[in-house]
Amino acid sequence: MKMQTSLRWYFDFISPFSYLQWPRVRGLLAERPIALVPILFGAVLDARGQKGPAEIVGKREFTYRHVLWQARQQGVTLHFPPRHPFNPLHALRLCIAAGATAHSVTAIFDWIWADGRAADSVEALVPLIAQLGLSADALGDDAVKAALRDNTQAALDAGVFGVPTFAIGDALFWGNDAHDFAAAVLDDPSLLDDDEMRRVVTLPIGVRRN
Repeated sequence: MKMQTSLRWYFDFISPFSYLQWPRVRGLLAERPIALVPILFGAVLDARGQKGPAEIVGKREFTYRHVLWQARQQGVTLHFPPRHPFNPLHALRLCIAAGATAHSVTAIFDWIWADGRAADSVEALVPLIAQLGLSADALGDDAVKAALRDNTQAALDAGVFGVPTFAIGDALFWGNDAHDFAAAVLDDPSLLDDDEMRRVVTLPIGVRRN
């Protein structure tokens, strides 16, 4: 029997790994309801005291090559936008203004990562805004801004530390490469309940770095 529990997918359009996971999340939507939750990854990093992979010299270059390799392995078209990292605020607000539907999420991801177009300003997004049947003013709506803040806070409250994150109830599965793990738990929730799975989440910390 498949788990009957709340499912949420936290993502940011700045993340190419979110783009790579999206087709598989979209496939799951045909089988069960999943809340699509756009969040501001930068705010999560600030709250956790972390740097993103694109902010670390060496890791940035590796990550870009790795994501290109993953896309080719998956048979997914991927073209990086003109600059990365970029400010995803306007794309996130557009998604919320459009209802955070599967259609709007796909359109925005494709704009940035399939077509390699800029999304770091309202002006850059004008054609896409029109395509989604909205006006540029919608991105400045107070309710839209508040919804993004609320989404991001809800992610922090849930323990999210990175994107993409697939949440099955309280269990978090971080990263595109964790998708198969999440899907396995959806099919068999007992996977998280054996003695060793329970032991490792309470494992004592042996040393801390200052």
